[in-house]
Amino acid sequence: MPLTIMSADRGAAESTRDMPLPHATSGSWRRPYRPGPWRVGIAAVILLLSGYVLLSAMIIGLAGAPSGATVTLCVGLAGVAFALRILRIGIWVSPRGLRQVNLLMTTTLRWRDVGRVRTAQQPVKWLGLPRTVQGQALVIERRRGGALRLLLTDHNSDFLTRREAFDRAADVIEAWAAEHR
Repeated sequence: MPLTIMSADRGAAESTRDMPLPHATSGSWRRPYRPGPWRVGIAAVILLLSGYVLLSAMIIGLAGAPSGATVTLCVGLAGVAFALRILRIGIWVSPRGLRQVNLLMTTTLRWRDVGRVRTAQQPVKWLGLPRTVQGQALVIERRRGGALRLLLTDHNSDFLTRREAFDRAADVIEAWAAEHR
C-alpha cells in the first residue's frame, strides 16, 4: 500500500478530493469557523484541572471514603462537561436554520425567521468580560422580535487578534443567510 503523503505520487489523493467526507452530511449542523486559540486554551486548562480532580476522586475512593469520592467525581465530571460546553459556544448553520449556542442555552432559528444578518461597528465585550472596546460584531436580527445576543465579535475568544478569520466567518454566515432565506 503506497503512502501518498510520503511520496511524490499524489494521484490517489487528488482523485478522492472531490468525494464528500463520510461525516459531512447535508443536514448536519456545522460551525463555519474554527474555535479560536483562547477558547481552546481555556477549555484545555479546565480539562487539565478536571483530570486532577478525577485522579483525586480515584485516590479518595481507594482510601475508603465513598461519599467524598462521589462528590469529587461529580465535581470532576462537571468540569469536563463545562469545558466541552465552552468548546461548543458559537454560531452553527445548516440548511434548516441558524443555531446560536451559549454557555447555558441554545437558540435555534429557521432561516425564514431570520430577518437580517450584518456586521456592525459597535462597542463589544473583550473576551466576554465586562470591559467593552470598539469592535465589529455580527448582528443577527429576527423577523419578529429583536436581535439575538451578540456572540460573534472580533474581540471574543474565537477571533481575538484574528481579524481576517472574523471577516471570513461573518461573510460565510451572511452568505448562508442570503442563500437560505
